[in-house]
Amino acid sequence: MKQRKSYTSEYKSQIVLEILREEKTLNEIASDHGIHVNQLRQWKKAAIDQMPQLFANENNKIDQMKANYEDQIESLYVEVGKLTTQLSWLKKKNLALKTRDERLTMLEWEASELPMKTQAELLSLNRSSLYYKPVAPSPEEVLIKHKIDEIYTKYPFFGTRRITHTLNNNEGVFINRKAVQRHMREMGIAGIAPGPNLSKRNHQHRIYPYLLRGLTIQHSNHVWGIDITYIRLNRGWMYLVAIIDWFSRYVVSWELDQTLEMDFVVDTVKRALSKYTPTIMNSDQGSHFTSPQYTDLLKEKDVNISMDGKGRALDNIITERLWRTVKYEEVYLKDYVSPREARTEINNFLTFYNDKRPHQSLGYQTPASLFLV
Repeated sequence: MKQRKSYTSEYKSQIVLEILREEKTLNEIASDHGIHVNQLRQWKKAAIDQMPQLFANENNKIDQMKANYEDQIESLYVEVGKLTTQLSWLKKKNLALKTRDERLTMLEWEASELPMKTQAELLSLNRSSLYYKPVAPSPEEVLIKHKIDEIYTKYPFFGTRRITHTLNNNEGVFINRKAVQRHMREMGIAGIAPGPNLSKRNHQHRIYPYLLRGLTIQHSNHVWGIDITYIRLNRGWMYLVAIIDWFSRYVVSWELDQTLEMDFVVDTVKRALSKYTPTIMNSDQGSHFTSPQYTDLLKEKDVNISMDGKGRALDNIITERLWRTVKYEEVYLKDYVSPREARTEINNFLTFYNDKRPHQSLGYQTPASLFLV
């Protein structure tokens, strides 16, 4: 039986620092070190979660340890009894609302009381798929994704058939439709023309009605829109989520991440709602925006939730125009060599977009001049 790898704390710290420097993508770091990308996410999250403890007052540490010692002894006996109950509970628990990536992050790779075989069974994961040698995306894959992004940005109403045709006939990329579908799923995009399988929402999540039909948007914070788009790098890609005020075109909050995890959407919404509150928040029907983690944040602030109709190209037109502006005036003019460079340059552009770039539709005023009045 193959022995699982063990990593020292010092080694983990070095890897986390490499991730936080954002000089390479997660896939590149995973490939360089032969470590599963989900393991890297766990280490990064653990490090960030534990940072506040580094600055805690250590003067009371010994006294606290003594005070807790007796409690720990008794709690250990109680915990032994709980373990059996918890394992039984987990095995019976409905994990249908958890994505595969979310269940992967629940795995305990080191120092676990349960063997990996048991963990995989409890989490409904195929154990053989857990042990693969991670590899960075090939130049061919990166090129194809970049081409798809360019075509989709220019023609968002193109479905996979038209994109496949364009790649084969106009771009010199020979690829079949199934491969294009797979790439678009990984990129988190889908054509907005009506058709089957348009929405990738979780069908157990509630869908909200579209509230903007016939509505005249009269002031800032009346309607916000939120969406996610693909950002290309020289050797990979990232994802950009942004919230835009539809009246002023002001980007209220945004975030870049290397994966489509739920956290970067939640953090972006929290940051926006900490400063302002819209009357209506509009989105598509993607799984991020039908998730209770997202909708509950809006309900807590009494924000009305609006979602685009399936296959309606004009329902989210303001946000789609933002993506075109970001890509044609920034992303496609650059060749980001690292996630850190992409973050810096996009931050600079969005600051310029908000504060200095005049908009024709606003009478050549800037978004900030309308939003911040």
